[in-house]
Amino acid sequence: MSHLKIAIDASRTTTAQRTGTENYALQLIRAMHQLDTPHHFQLFFRDQPPPGLFPEHPRFTHHVIPWRRVWTHTRFAAALWRHRPDVTFVPSHVLPVFFPGRAVVTVHDLGFVYFPKAHASIDRRYLAWSTQQNVKRATRIIADSLATAQDVAAHYDVSENRIQLVYPGVDDSLQPVTDPAALAAVRQRYGLPERYLLFIGTLQPRKNIARIVQGYARWRASQPNCDTALVLAGPQGWLYDPEWTAGVEGVLLPGYVDDDDVAALYSGARALVFTTLYEGFGFPVLEAMRCGIPVLTSTTSSLPEVAGDAALLVNPMAIQAIADGIGKLVSDEALRAELVQKGSQQTQRFTWQRAAAQTLHALETAATR
Repeated sequence: MSHLKIAIDASRTTTAQRTGTENYALQLIRAMHQLDTPHHFQLFFRDQPPPGLFPEHPRFTHHVIPWRRVWTHTRFAAALWRHRPDVTFVPSHVLPVFFPGRAVVTVHDLGFVYFPKAHASIDRRYLAWSTQQNVKRATRIIADSLATAQDVAAHYDVSENRIQLVYPGVDDSLQPVTDPAALAAVRQRYGLPERYLLFIGTLQPRKNIARIVQGYARWRASQPNCDTALVLAGPQGWLYDPEWTAGVEGVLLPGYVDDDDVAALYSGARALVFTTLYEGFGFPVLEAMRCGIPVLTSTTSSLPEVAGDAALLVNPMAIQAIADGIGKLVSDEALRAELVQKGSQQTQRFTWQRAAAQTLHALETAATR
């Protein structure tokens, strides 16, 4: 194949507190550096990337274009007109309104369609517009999961041969932390007790926080002298409501967790409770499995795909089912051991190397057909 010029919007990789889609962009572009390919990649940034964010590579060129507002549709678009790449890739945002040539974009989920009340109206309108723009303008669409691919095909009446399923990877650096001193240090940093259940993610309605808390409270009420906390780790997001946790003993909100502390936070937990309503791809499920803890998750959206048979799945609308699931994962040692072992195998299906190779194939297909 001839050498392609591939432009990538890397603007979301420099965010200080990265969420799932921003981390997706970072990990995917890092993995693309390791591919054996003749193509030349141009990475476009809005802010100067910190040293070491990406390895130096002869086939990767950085363009830093500082600009505060509407960067995508002005400065990034102008750069694309100037450089005229063979194909443009936007991994975690929106394609510019006007730009030349072909494009590939990742659509992560359609949560705003299925749970409109879980978003502030201005955000919902922007997500609806930006996703419509992406789907209409892209030559090929990458979907994080089969659930998202089917949602996009149905909702936007898109031919399925324009959509490519590419599962993201799970961070290679996540490993079980077994050193008691390291675990204790992270607990101390975030004010956590020795025994805790963990939820990790942005605290917003789609994450089903109210029912997770009610399920925990119901389980806790059945345990005399319960010393197991529920840790809701992550920043407060759209329409966060303090009422979700009001008056429930044992619920802790440590806020955003530094990347360096995530493995120890997972490893020290009794289980991950991730019974959310809708996920394009549930990264925490795989991250917890990599760190060697059992997982309680939902029977909805992409979560059964991601979890396989390596997690306990419940209806996220049923508070009693969440409570019962917590009880099983805390007390059934045989089940815990089985899920941990299956989880270790399940995570091997999701690698960034494979995701990068499949994404490159999508870019080559878009540029040459």
